[in-house]
Amino acid sequence: MFAKDIGIDLGTANVLIHLKGKGIVLNEPSVVAIDRRSKKVLAVGEEAWQMVGRTPGNIVAIRPLKDGVIANFEVTEAMLSHFITKLNVKGFLSKPRILICCPTNITSVEQKAIREAAEKSGGKNIFLEEEPKVSAIGAGMDIFQPSGNMVIDIGGGTTDVAVLSMGDIVTSESISVAGDTLDNDIIQYIKNHYKLLIGERTAEQIKWNVGTVFKGTRKEEMDIRGRDMVTGLPRTITVYSAEIGAALEESVAMIVIAARNVLEKTPPELSADIIDRGVFLTGGGALIHGIDQLLAEELKVPVFVADDPLDCVAKGTGILLENISKSAKVY
Repeated sequence: MFAKDIGIDLGTANVLIHLKGKGIVLNEPSVVAIDRRSKKVLAVGEEAWQMVGRTPGNIVAIRPLKDGVIANFEVTEAMLSHFITKLNVKGFLSKPRILICCPTNITSVEQKAIREAAEKSGGKNIFLEEEPKVSAIGAGMDIFQPSGNMVIDIGGGTTDVAVLSMGDIVTSESISVAGDTLDNDIIQYIKNHYKLLIGERTAEQIKWNVGTVFKGTRKEEMDIRGRDMVTGLPRTITVYSAEIGAALEESVAMIVIAARNVLEKTPPELSADIIDRGVFLTGGGALIHGIDQLLAEELKVPVFVADDPLDCVAKGTGILLENISKSAKVY
């Protein structure tokens, strides 16, 4: 009868939706397949992701979010509407309240775009909350005490680093170097070294199956297929962990620098707390092989990967929905 409150982790790579009282009810790729001629939406989410790199000329698979913000407003709205309709969260006479997450450094114009997309897709009151804060709550950190907590949320489009205390962000930094950047690094490396063209999906498989960012900790190999740039014909090559690690080195160094910058701006009392409690990694990037070891070595503090790092933001929205009146910013 009544509409249900929902929390949305509007990610560059995936959209996760938390339904109050039910937990995470949707986890699908942020991809929409559209017919170029009629502009009609053909598929959304998992079904559209299967089409990436495999569509005929008249169909295009779009990722409407770039670097954590809306790059294509109409497509984002269509995607959110599809997911909200699919979940059947609207009441007979009421619309759901929506809590939606955004990166820390986005502009008021970008915030407005997110809010409007949520409103047009069927939301009533829209609450915006910063991603690192929500992911820290979802990771089980008690950020409402007067003590320092540090979280590094490595998503698809952005990496958000934040130190939190008393329920709010003390210092933070957001950079557009994250999972998608690493996939692109792999594509460029294979192109330059092997003269072989591969797609996003293959790059992602390489990242998870053989990639590492901490030297000497992984020795895997994988056969991959692509199109030879010289002959134009399909070709198979073998890639190894060590070379993929070298390809990712530069981008991962930027994540380390961002974390260092945040630590350098942190008040000394909170720095002391972080040495005791450690740093928590959330987001899909937390699962990259060796990232916790690398950050621990570079930052000289303990680093832990959160339980279910992919779900931390969505879980955090669920906890905030329970206490929505005192936490999030209503628009």
